[in-house]
Amino acid sequence: MSLETTPTVPDDHILAVYNRAPLAFERGLGARLYTEEGDVYLDCLAGIATTGLGHANPKIVQALKDQAEKLWHVSNIFRIPGQEALAARLCEETFADVVFFTNSGTESVECALKTARKFHWANGQPERIDIIGFDGAFHGRSYAAVYAAGNPSYVEGFGPALPGYVSLPFGDMDALKAAIEKPTTAAVIIEPVQGEGGARAVPETCLTQLREWCDAHGVLIIYDEIQCGLGRSGKLFAYEWAENAAPDIMCVAKALGNGFPVGACLATAKAAKGMTVGSHGSTYGGNPLAMAVGLAAFDELSRPETLAHVREIAGYFTQQLHGLKERYPDVIVDVRGKGLLIGVKLIPNNRTFMALARDEHLLIAGGGDNCVRLLPSLLITAEEAREAIEKLDRTCEAVRRAAAA
Repeated sequence: MSLETTPTVPDDHILAVYNRAPLAFERGLGARLYTEEGDVYLDCLAGIATTGLGHANPKIVQALKDQAEKLWHVSNIFRIPGQEALAARLCEETFADVVFFTNSGTESVECALKTARKFHWANGQPERIDIIGFDGAFHGRSYAAVYAAGNPSYVEGFGPALPGYVSLPFGDMDALKAAIEKPTTAAVIIEPVQGEGGARAVPETCLTQLREWCDAHGVLIIYDEIQCGLGRSGKLFAYEWAENAAPDIMCVAKALGNGFPVGACLATAKAAKGMTVGSHGSTYGGNPLAMAVGLAAFDELSRPETLAHVREIAGYFTQQLHGLKERYPDVIVDVRGKGLLIGVKLIPNNRTFMALARDEHLLIAGGGDNCVRLLPSLLITAEEAREAIEKLDRTCEAVRRAAAA
């Protein structure tokens, strides 16, 4: 995923696939990042919704230190007690019965796609392979994940299309119903709140309707909550805002490790029936070091106090951003998203806006539909949120001055 920023002089020894901002940070603390030169930035990017508990969170740091002094890695040919503990916590708090641990969100998506197809194969319906996705989606950069999302720019030049992937217009419920009714459909993969697609939230009633249609036709639901989950929406998982809309399979990562590489694919026992010994695996996934960090992070992310704080700060951001929209109708078109996954649709180019925000020492993310995203630490304080709004106000003024020049 690119950050749509101004390129710097390339490093000849790094594959030139990133369009990097001209910044390098040496340390972080909470919602702040610090350069070697001592400049301080307010981080409303959080590693693209990854450092959900802030930089150098003391509880996560301590969990890492404690485990690092004992055992980093063994192999999944042995029991790993940390996996059992974290899987139990994830299942206690969700719809799931079983968990597979990965190193990333992309790997979680791969596991989910395999699980869905294997379910139908185990039921004697091997023809059910079609995975239904949506435009604007982002599910990772692996070969299957890019086709599950269907973004043309991510598949160009990589050879023939994988069979069995269907992309629908976001929000087209008639097309979705027709796709679900097809006898070759295996699963629908959807982000309850799109991240890269411009912070577009799926209406809660649509998620409930999706569940009803999929149940009626034996189709599985895969939720990609890699970005919108783990507290970012104001509930532990974004699907919980809708009634009777639990998935069969769900992908999580990002905030689960607070920056340490860890992800998970959650499923009901029924959906996972085809995933038997030898059908999937990982060398690093779920190693003791990752599990110690993941368990510490999950305990903090799932605290009722954390979720209540997210809802409070999100309400402030939403109110203030609508105020900016009223004051700068020549800059801001729309405010969207859910919780602390906030999208601001712009009139000026979003890359230009991001650069001007950096001039104010504010870090924000890009997004589809000419949006910028605010993805701060879930622990961002009220004072820091006010500071972010002030910096965005000055950024809007800078856009207006530039347009008048």
